[in-house]
Amino acid sequence: MTAPLVTILDDEPMIRSILTDALQDAGFRTMGFGRAREFEAALQSATPDVCLVDLGLPDRDGLSLVHRLALEQGAAVIIISGRAEVQDRVTGLELGADDYIIKPFDPAEVVARVRARLRKDRSGAQVLNSAHFAGWHAHFDQYKLQNDAGEVTTFSHAEGEVLRLFLESPNRLITRAQMQETLGGAAGESFDRAMDVRISRLRTKLNEDPKNPRLIKTIYGAGYIFLADVTWS
Repeated sequence: MTAPLVTILDDEPMIRSILTDALQDAGFRTMGFGRAREFEAALQSATPDVCLVDLGLPDRDGLSLVHRLALEQGAAVIIISGRAEVQDRVTGLELGADDYIIKPFDPAEVVARVRARLRKDRSGAQVLNSAHFAGWHAHFDQYKLQNDAGEVTTFSHAEGEVLRLFLESPNRLITRAQMQETLGGAAGESFDRAMDVRISRLRTKLNEDPKNPRLIKTIYGAGYIFLADVTWS
């Protein structure tokens, strides 16, 4: 089995070297880039599993690149940045990043976060990538939602993680603590805000009434319930 590919986009050669050594020692394939244009050119032929992205790039705004990766590439995105303010973390997560690591960092922590993003069912069971519910088809291998009328909308990797969590546990309460444990990332204000934004975006894409959603119900003080029967294929 081919090892997962992790791309590293950071203009500091030392950072790229440290991350490359740590990830390769852990069994990952890596590709490193110092400029956004080099990275985007490589995406024409490479399909990364996880993208590590610094926000302070010399030739491109890192946040806009995160947004594009989350929506179009389908890879997990982890921001690695020296920006430590809560609002920076919230903005990155709202744009679709899966995780946010602040510099300086422990390389072992980065490896652990990458593994967390790639964690799958270790039982060996087949991973199903298509689900039908309430007049919708979710295609997780293509990152798209399609209704019975044939209308299609896309979702980011981060939004897809939340949607899959709901679809794998329909008609059951899912607490914020369970979401944090399953999806990873540090608990706190930035995680809660990111979840609020992702759920809001999913409701919009599912044509939900924001004042009275019929599928993703908020149970105040407890969590969420996804109210639909789900069929996987």
